[in-house]
Amino acid sequence: MRRAGAIASLVLAGLLLAGAARAADRYFQTSDGVRLHYVEVGRGRTIVMVPGWTMPAWIFDQQIRTFSRSWRVVAFDPRAQGGSEVAPSGYDPWRRGQDIAELIDRLGPDPVLLMGWSLGVLDSLAYVNAHGDRRLAGLVLVDNSVGEEPAPIAPARPARPGPKLSYAEKMHRFVAGMFAHPQPRPWLDQLTEACLRTPPTAASALLAYPVPRSFWKEAVYATDRPLLYVVRPRWAGQAANLAAHRPNTETVIMQGVGHALFVDDPQRFDGVVEAFIHRLIWP
Repeated sequence: MRRAGAIASLVLAGLLLAGAARAADRYFQTSDGVRLHYVEVGRGRTIVMVPGWTMPAWIFDQQIRTFSRSWRVVAFDPRAQGGSEVAPSGYDPWRRGQDIAELIDRLGPDPVLLMGWSLGVLDSLAYVNAHGDRRLAGLVLVDNSVGEEPAPIAPARPARPGPKLSYAEKMHRFVAGMFAHPQPRPWLDQLTEACLRTPPTAASALLAYPVPRSFWKEAVYATDRPLLYVVRPRWAGQAANLAAHRPNTETVIMQGVGHALFVDDPQRFDGVVEAFIHRLIWP
């Protein structure tokens, strides 16, 4: 825990040195007794950011810098991620959604813009499924399925599997594979180290989300709040169906980027989100 806190503090220091708004590490205890961490930066209307599988909140570093100039940004570390406690349980959609609900409740009475990336998309929709949209000004869902058609196609497995890799080796490959553009090696190593804080048992449970695809689709259609769906071409079919069938929805397909598209092309991503906010969330 101290190691994770040190990493979070280094990232905070970087934000401050870069001239961002005043930043603070914050913690709260969930209803099942787990200490969770988030970074709070800026003032005004609130954007809550939820990262993907095993990822720390500071992967949104560039977005924290950009959006905190105009709004209050809360970048969340889900349980067993970033600076949050590694809990013995709670790696299911219901508890993950409840964690988001408890975070939002402590941020004040005003509606928030909830932005989820990758597994954070599913965590955000789990929140909507259980708690509705009363506390939401809108949703930004980034590069994952939302249960629409067509269903994702599983990647083909090699005919001859290679040697069995350790958890650390798999994580190194996973992190490196998220980007279409080269990232600094020290930064990739730091990101991998942060991801390895999530134990293999918890990481596996997070990938096993025990609900049908309809769970996510029902959640996304249960709210009429403004929705921005930003994805790579892999999800273009789902984006087209969302745009056709769900009012108050905007979709953007980003080309030439990896899964962490907001790192690969932060200027375009941030511009798309800022325009959406000014147009439909807080004009």
